[in-house]
Amino acid sequence: MMAGIRGKNTKPELQIRRTLHGAGFRFRLHVKDLPGKPDIVLPRYNVAIFVHGCFWHGHNCSLFKWPATRKEFWRKKINRNQANDQRAIRRLSAAGWRVLTVWECALRGPNCLDERKLLTALVGWIGGKTRHRIIRSRRSA
Repeated sequence: MMAGIRGKNTKPELQIRRTLHGAGFRFRLHVKDLPGKPDIVLPRYNVAIFVHGCFWHGHNCSLFKWPATRKEFWRKKINRNQANDQRAIRRLSAAGWRVLTVWECALRGPNCLDERKLLTALVGWIGGKTRHRIIRSRRSA
């Protein structure tokens, strides 16, 4: 089953890429030389973007629910993913990169952002100076 799970080119990632491209941004994908191999990199703006699935990264939102089977396995896996995420963000920030995390719940689900709000949030942050930003659904914890 898990062999069918994609780590690249997921629907949420493609949606962010389409939105950025439509706004005129050009980017690189999955840059192996950077910590955490960000999903989208805008070198011109020194920006790294991670598009996280709420389940795989343990986001406290309506799209995440702890599995009922193999509880210990899933806790370890998701906690390890969260630790890796934090380490990558710290390392990127230390190297002078600005980091954006976009959660899947911002793109789908009952409380997702509409296209206009998503575009405004993305473009506004890319053009700003804030070091780290998180974009999530309207009702995430």
